[in-house]
Amino acid sequence: MNLSTKYLGLTLKNPIVPSSSPLMESLDNIRNMEDAGAAAVVLHSLFEEQVTNEALELHYHTTQHADSFAEAQGYFPEPEVYTHGGEEYVEHLRKVKQDVDIPVIGSLNGVTAGGWLEFASQLQEAGADAVELNLYHIPTDPNVLAATLDDTYVDVVRAIKAQVSIPVAVKLSPFFTSMPNMAQRFKEAGADGLVLFNRFYQPDINVNELTVQPNIILSCSDDIRLRLRWMGLLYGRVDVSLAATGGVHQALDAIKLLMAGADITMMCSSIFKHGVKHIGTVLNDLTEWMEDREYESIEQLKGSMSQQSVEEPAAFERALYIKGLKTFHY
Repeated sequence: MNLSTKYLGLTLKNPIVPSSSPLMESLDNIRNMEDAGAAAVVLHSLFEEQVTNEALELHYHTTQHADSFAEAQGYFPEPEVYTHGGEEYVEHLRKVKQDVDIPVIGSLNGVTAGGWLEFASQLQEAGADAVELNLYHIPTDPNVLAATLDDTYVDVVRAIKAQVSIPVAVKLSPFFTSMPNMAQRFKEAGADGLVLFNRFYQPDINVNELTVQPNIILSCSDDIRLRLRWMGLLYGRVDVSLAATGGVHQALDAIKLLMAGADITMMCSSIFKHGVKHIGTVLNDLTEWMEDREYESIEQLKGSMSQQSVEEPAAFERALYIKGLKTFHY
């Protein structure tokens, strides 16, 4: 049984990859993921706000007393006061690379081509096997055109590719008006892969305290439906690696996404729910399912149920919508 797959030009031992999350802040967690069978890991994200805010603090501390006499060295804070989160992140990546044998993918989360993107090259220097760029932006200005935002996203990808030689994957929102066109534009800007899809932060309102509060809801298996659709539509149309993230909780979730065209499937919420050892459970169930049906490799699964492969291609579009409504009863 050959479970290996290729993603971003990397040969992975299987298609199960833990996605970016706070779990990756612990080296022990990452070691345990490798032991459980993870084929690679995506580190927690370095956020644009972390780098820019800390850079502003550094600027303040180092210029606040610029007019004072040169001997006044005490005006400068101790280095640990203004150590960049980015620098700590890079050092963490370096330690992870030294400690594990599986590929390690760095994660950058932002939307502007600012100075924080310089950290992409630092991730490469620290040994990152690839970079995942999470394009996360909530537009609030009604005067900003969608086309302007789309151009910004593409420009960021192009800027990162100009700085690094390692592969770059773009983690996408599902809300583009024309997903195939944006996928192609990202490819033309240099993206080596696409990750479908990021899950946006959605706030809640506390009606008693009258405050807006963070409310992180873990995914469930039903969440793969959106990924299935677009994976099946993009497979064979845009020549990039494809990763699915969001809703992979059991082997059948991974199998469906691989059949739709994914090169790998990423897990996060299921690891929070069941622990790191759940990676091994999913891999064992995946292997057993393939053996029972006499599949010899992941390559046989990949894309076998994409739009280009099924007997009824319109099933990925609107054709089954009315049929589905007719089968629904109260």
